[in-house]
Amino acid sequence: MAVDFASWRRSETAPCPSGGAQARKQALAEALAAGLLAGPAVLLLLALFLLPVLAVFVIAVTDWQFGARSLSFVGLKNFAELFADPVFRRSLVNTVLYVCIVVPATVGLGLLIALLIESGPRLRAFYRAIHFLPYMATLAAMAIAWEALLHPTIGIVNQTLASLGLPTPNWLRDENTVLPVLAVIGIWQGLGFAMVLFLAGLKAIPVDLYDAAEVDGADATLDRLRVVTLPMLGPVMMFVVIVTALRAFEVFDTVKILTQGGPAKASEVLLHTLYVESFEFLRTGYGAAVTVVFLFIVVALTLLQARILDRRVHYS
Repeated sequence: MAVDFASWRRSETAPCPSGGAQARKQALAEALAAGLLAGPAVLLLLALFLLPVLAVFVIAVTDWQFGARSLSFVGLKNFAELFADPVFRRSLVNTVLYVCIVVPATVGLGLLIALLIESGPRLRAFYRAIHFLPYMATLAAMAIAWEALLHPTIGIVNQTLASLGLPTPNWLRDENTVLPVLAVIGIWQGLGFAMVLFLAGLKAIPVDLYDAAEVDGADATLDRLRVVTLPMLGPVMMFVVIVTALRAFEVFDTVKILTQGGPAKASEVLLHTLYVESFEFLRTGYGAAVTVVFLFIVVALTLLQARILDRRVHYS
């Protein structure tokens, strides 16, 4: 009896119908399980972020006012009015100036304090705690405390300056001083966060690198800082810069409590303009246009910072 070996091999290598169905059922079950596990997170992402952002973009091209039952499509009219508005232009400039002051000072001082704490043999936990407390403080209470300190007549700051024979300006009512004072408060509040992150980064640097640098002749403090510490802190530095910049762009609480954007719009910032237009003047469409511009600026600067800093970061 002849055996058809070709037919036998084809029958052996052909996929089993029941096996293929079983594999499809298993893949479908895995996909269903993955969907069930990811579903709550996706729904929360849609409800809390994506849909509100989409709603803001839609409202920005309408004339809707908060509480109104009807609205009309106006296209880019809100944006044209926005860029022609001197108050918006002033708030944009003030926000950029605030960020340019707060970010470098917070990052630089945070790194300096972290290096000083790490180099000191005693009371490290105490110094970490006292520098981190401002970050944990309630912004409203913090702003009220600063208002008392900066009071033109009974504040500790002006009383100290008066005792030294120095001028005693009205810090929060002077156009020349109000924005720098708000920036100082922002630096004071964000300093602890930057310090803690830099301390964590310093702890992660291997001691062997410092020993190797010393063998190569980099035994001075500045040489060790330049050759080992700063390159190894690159990822932490990038994260601190981006987060600090985002928090600086979102400044609102201190402005609302201390100055309300005054005097003469000298402390007006983007989020305060957004609040006033949307919830005081009830111009919701115009406020949504401010929000869209704010989002574009923040996202663009974040991506630009990440792109520039990432090229200079050393990942171990």
